[in-house]
Amino acid sequence: MRVREAMSSNVLVVGPEHTLRQAAQMMSQRGVGSAVVVDPDSEGIGIMTERDVLNAIGAGLDCDVERTAAHLTWDVVYAGPDWTVHEAAEAMARGGFRHLVVLDDGEVLGMISVRDIVRVWVDAPAVASI
Repeated sequence: MRVREAMSSNVLVVGPEHTLRQAAQMMSQRGVGSAVVVDPDSEGIGIMTERDVLNAIGAGLDCDVERTAAHLTWDVVYAGPDWTVHEAAEAMARGGFRHLVVLDDGEVLGMISVRDIVRVWVDAPAVASI
């Protein structure tokens, strides 16, 4: 199966000036564990994950003051829509993360998570077809 078939195309996008609480509330409302962060003043995109929010809270930071720009990853690993789900899983395992932004020609198409991959593998009729 290809990433384009397993990914979520309904991607949450937040700005770099959103507070961590705002980002966490939006992720919670949408039932997602990550958000793409777009900064109109810079090139590229970042990713904010539930782990980023958790680390900030664990460090005692004020989630009503801290901005996403200070707690996200700009060095994002991207997946292509034609990657296999197995290739996406390998990239996640190598990088130690649970979400990949799916890009095609520089445009965000979606997000694939470990949850998406597990769902594919559980629903697969035979492991050999993965």
